[in-house]
Amino acid sequence: MKTVKVVAAVICDSLQEKKMIFATARGYGEFKGQWEFPGGKIEDGETPQQALEREIQEELDTKIAVGDLIETIEYDYPTFHLSMDCFWCDVVEGELRLLEAEDAKWLSRDTLYSVQWLPADLTIIKQIEKELVY
Repeated sequence: MKTVKVVAAVICDSLQEKKMIFATARGYGEFKGQWEFPGGKIEDGETPQQALEREIQEELDTKIAVGDLIETIEYDYPTFHLSMDCFWCDVVEGELRLLEAEDAKWLSRDTLYSVQWLPADLTIIKQIEKELVY
């Protein structure tokens, strides 16, 4: 099975005191309309952090600071294996503008499960929930 290596930004309102996270709804493809953390594929020669900075600039027209690695998710979809490095991030410049996603929301600890997460992204929600404060 083919492995796809990607990075995902768990963008929060503050790296010091995380109350809200930013999620996007896919605007294309097989999983259109399901929710995920923004990000994408790592290109040759890029570190995961560099890939994440580039992807968020391309998808959301925003500069981010990449914080700590939360976890690397390993998930088998029917046609490929996903390996996804998930990092805490916050916005350092610009407004979050949807250039590829069809919708976006800021989610709190109380609303984390109010969207239909992609299966791989759902595997990390419990861990994120533990780190969010009220």
